[in-house]
Amino acid sequence: MRVINARNVNDALLKGIDLFQSDVNYRVQKSRNGTTYEALEPITTVYSKPWERVCLIEERDANPFFHFIESLWMLAGRNDLEPLTYFVKSMEDFSDDGETLWGAYGYRWFNTFRNKYFKWDQLDVIAFSLRNNPDDRRCVLQMWDANQDLGRVSSKDLPCNTHIYFKIRDNKLNMTVCCRSNDMLWGAYGANVVHMSVLQEYVATLVGVEIGEYRQVSDSFHIYLNPVWDKVKHLEIDPYNYETYLNPYQSLFNKYKYTPLITEPEVFEWELKRFFTIHPNDFYCHDGWENPAFKDIAVPMMRAYALHKKKKFSVYKALDDIKPVDWKIACFDWIRKRDKVYNNKADKEDS
Repeated sequence: MRVINARNVNDALLKGIDLFQSDVNYRVQKSRNGTTYEALEPITTVYSKPWERVCLIEERDANPFFHFIESLWMLAGRNDLEPLTYFVKSMEDFSDDGETLWGAYGYRWFNTFRNKYFKWDQLDVIAFSLRNNPDDRRCVLQMWDANQDLGRVSSKDLPCNTHIYFKIRDNKLNMTVCCRSNDMLWGAYGANVVHMSVLQEYVATLVGVEIGEYRQVSDSFHIYLNPVWDKVKHLEIDPYNYETYLNPYQSLFNKYKYTPLITEPEVFEWELKRFFTIHPNDFYCHDGWENPAFKDIAVPMMRAYALHKKKKFSVYKALDDIKPVDWKIACFDWIRKRDKVYNNKADKEDS
């Protein structure tokens, strides 16, 4: 077992790239999705500041809109495909029926494995248990269903993350996520770090404690030999600029101050339901949100993304309404890259 100690996702990503730059650390392994470099042993990533969840390394070009909205989609307990294909059409490739995702984590958190006596979902039970016994070591959130997943060969979407442990130490909620198969770029240091750190913050809020460490145990930790790897594989840790380059959050200086996603927990569930009833094009006329997750991030994101899809220059004004500087920078960079590609293509066609 190898441990990658990281401040945040940016720190972890560069250390992970460094791992795969030496062939003594991996084997070439075939998979159903192509050739991989697979680490020779399981990798545990330990995040000391999991709330610094936004990838700000431009070469990775992660889609911040998709990552954050999918996190809310999970907390809403959904498995429908449409809210995700609005951002990433290729999500259809993971659906068995063209309408839902079989392995949707949030759906399993809230709808599968319900307590048969109280009709509570798993997170209800975990939050109740930790509030009443902060020393509890039995709070296990299950995502893998042995009755339906084990041996299932027909599905395109079996859960990669299988279960999660929660425990309180020093009045902080620590979380350990166990993953059977983890692509470093798309999964571990891509979508997973956003989804799971948002879940950790959500549970910490329900329990009434601070956010502690987030550990991700990846049994098959690998990268695919694809264009995404080609974009980042040259990145190296520069010892002379270690702190500023490894942790882009430090270069933000006083501009960055973390704002909790949930400040009004009593209306958060209602706002989640409300959010997913609004058509993506209609967020321009919807106000009255209480929690920063919606009023400061998700709602202005939806407004900006709708304008981006229509190729409207006013997208940049909409992006300015995103309050947290990390999400604002990530969204701005992502939109700007695509505008440059679009404009260069238009220029070539006109010339």
